[in-house]
Amino acid sequence: MTKRILTYSTLVGTLLFTIACKDISQPKPDAFLALNYPSPKYDLVETSCTYSFEANDWSSIKEQKDCGFEVHYPEMKATIYINYKPVKNNIDVLLSDAQKLTYEHFIKADGISEQPYINKEKGVYGMFYEVEGNAATNAQFYATDSLNNFIVASLYFYAKPNYDSILPATDYVKNDMRKIMESLEWKKN
Repeated sequence: MTKRILTYSTLVGTLLFTIACKDISQPKPDAFLALNYPSPKYDLVETSCTYSFEANDWSSIKEQKDCGFEVHYPEMKATIYINYKPVKNNIDVLLSDAQKLTYEHFIKADGISEQPYINKEKGVYGMFYEVEGNAATNAQFYATDSLNNFIVASLYFYAKPNYDSILPATDYVKNDMRKIMESLEWKKN
């Protein structure tokens, strides 16, 4: 009986040793895409319109009709659309339209945060919106002097909205949008 136990123990020990010494295949962990963007350098964008702003020199800027601008990021397939409207005793309508534009994305958004912006020295007042989730736009703002000028800006990517995938690019361009808003200056008439 002892011989049988010894044989059985040797067989089990050999089997365990053989199994333990094999390389066990394990799946590799998920890889994350490393997106590195250049440190932003901002240049003043002088316009023939009633305002100027600073934009990232990594972007390209196209002036549109009626003092609007498109700030393109070709490497990211993103564009900031800046639209200008003169204030003509219609500030309430312009504010309502800007807020309505943002909240139309609420259906697809996980949340929208509002960040007021006030610069009394430059006479710039506005609101910056961050839209979380798979919405068509992830950031918007409006800015005004309440008397003559009103600007609305929106960020769009030319890709299916997938918030997690475009988050690094969104964060980068959102910072540029903040810079546009914070550097905004109205020209004296």
